[in-house]
Amino acid sequence: MEKKPFLTLEQAQNIIRDIPTPFHVYDEKGIRENARALNAAFSWNKGYKEYFAVKATPNPYLMKILQEEGCGMDCSSYTELMLCEACGITGTDIMFSSNVTPAEDMQKAYDLGANINLDDYTHVAFIKQVCGVPKTICCRYNPGGVFKLGESEDKVQVMDNPGESKYGMTEEQMEKAFVELKAAGAEEFGIHAFLASNTVSNEYYPELASILFKLAVRLRDKTGVHIKFINLSGGVGVPYKPEDTPNDIAVIGEGVRKKFEEILVPAGMDDVAIYTELGRYMLAPFGALVATAIHEKHIYKDYIGLDACAANLMRPAMYGSYHHITVLGKEDAPCDHLYDVTGGLCENNDKFAIDRMLPKIDRGDIIYIHDAGAHGFSMGYNYNGKLRSAEVLFCEDGSHKLIRRAETPKDYFATFDFSEFDLDKNE
Repeated sequence: MEKKPFLTLEQAQNIIRDIPTPFHVYDEKGIRENARALNAAFSWNKGYKEYFAVKATPNPYLMKILQEEGCGMDCSSYTELMLCEACGITGTDIMFSSNVTPAEDMQKAYDLGANINLDDYTHVAFIKQVCGVPKTICCRYNPGGVFKLGESEDKVQVMDNPGESKYGMTEEQMEKAFVELKAAGAEEFGIHAFLASNTVSNEYYPELASILFKLAVRLRDKTGVHIKFINLSGGVGVPYKPEDTPNDIAVIGEGVRKKFEEILVPAGMDDVAIYTELGRYMLAPFGALVATAIHEKHIYKDYIGLDACAANLMRPAMYGSYHHITVLGKEDAPCDHLYDVTGGLCENNDKFAIDRMLPKIDRGDIIYIHDAGAHGFSMGYNYNGKLRSAEVLFCEDGSHKLIRRAETPKDYFATFDFSEFDLDKNE
């Protein structure tokens, strides 16, 4: 698969005249089209709703776009709940999935009328103590063991290791939690699970759905509760590498529908709503980090230094993740130069690419780093005194809008109190 930027060099230069690099830029047209394709893929389910994972890209302008496309928001902290409230997103348009949850976070979610997803059995007593049990409540499931896809030994693909995950309850704990929550006044219940991250497989969601649908039937039969929704959470990934085959959301939606028809319908549970919590899938391909090549270095290897660094996009440094790179204006030039593409942090892992074949890069070239729309800006930090970059919306009509200004040194110093220091004595 060829990876194409959603910006041309001319369009990027037009933005740069207003907003200096580095900046994160998002494609409004792509975001809207993707949200519509997702909703179409699950339109067979009357109660279907996507709850965008706010942690992936917590920007109110992008959240409002997704809200306009029918999405709710998945929050995991007090501040994310505040962000939703500021955007006018409240009530059951919020799914609150948290772990090691502070009391004030739980209270805020309750006050906003959010769907609350309890991560642990001990949270049953906790929510009773903090705010009381709402009429609709959800619990998070962890099946333990290793999650695999594939039927024959030679085709089995290990997806993740839930048994080593800190999230969720055992089935026995789910059963006890449902009984106690029902006794405390809960009338409708949800089930949630997240078993694998960034899967590039059309089989993941249907397999997860099968596990949760069967669990729902067992819990209904054992406890007598009404299962209102089943939340498949996230995990549907994106093709970061050009050779990766992208997920087909229509095929995924159809796969989940078949499991729904096979398992829930015969059990008389055809009224169950399906929810998803996609962050990466919703935004990663529709965001990019745009930077300028400001230095080159030739020692034992050839290096290109950017005005961006891992503080702007930490995934390559933290996880060794691949992000494709395009040199804008040189899309058709031969990739005949071997580079490490680096930032300016005092850390040797501050590299966007290692031993990457690219066109010859000159100082001043505009570098487009793909698939940075989720877990990009949101994971930024201030190490080395680096300041977070701006965020820009590339609008459907070809214009652009600043949707978050870049930090300044004043922002960096804002949390310090210098009143105790005599700043004049050294003058």
